[in-house]
Amino acid sequence: MNDGKIKADLKAIGDKIRSRRAKLGLSQEQLAELCGITSSYVGHIERGSRQLSLNTAISISTVLEISLDYLLLDVKDQNSDANVLQSISAELKNHSPEQVDKFLSTIKILAENIDEM
Repeated sequence: MNDGKIKADLKAIGDKIRSRRAKLGLSQEQLAELCGITSSYVGHIERGSRQLSLNTAISISTVLEISLDYLLLDVKDQNSDANVLQSISAELKNHSPEQVDKFLSTIKILAENIDEM
């Protein structure tokens, strides 16, 4: 029977934090400063050796621009798809219809051949 408790995978959470932090080009020290925690605590969190409080999780997810669902429960961040599409749309507004057509053709070719890359 499910007692309603969900055990967080601290190692997986730490891996997601480390990966996103690196992708954003932030050091542990920079992330710590932005979140108001120590860099050693960030290291512990990334290694999965310490639990993080809800406030810390919220702070980290805000700074790293990832959802709490994704961070804590491994639910895909649906906002990231929308953000990518918005960025592409904004960029394409600056180009001619011919350039947009070439872009879309390129995307279709890449999608059809992604497994061969």
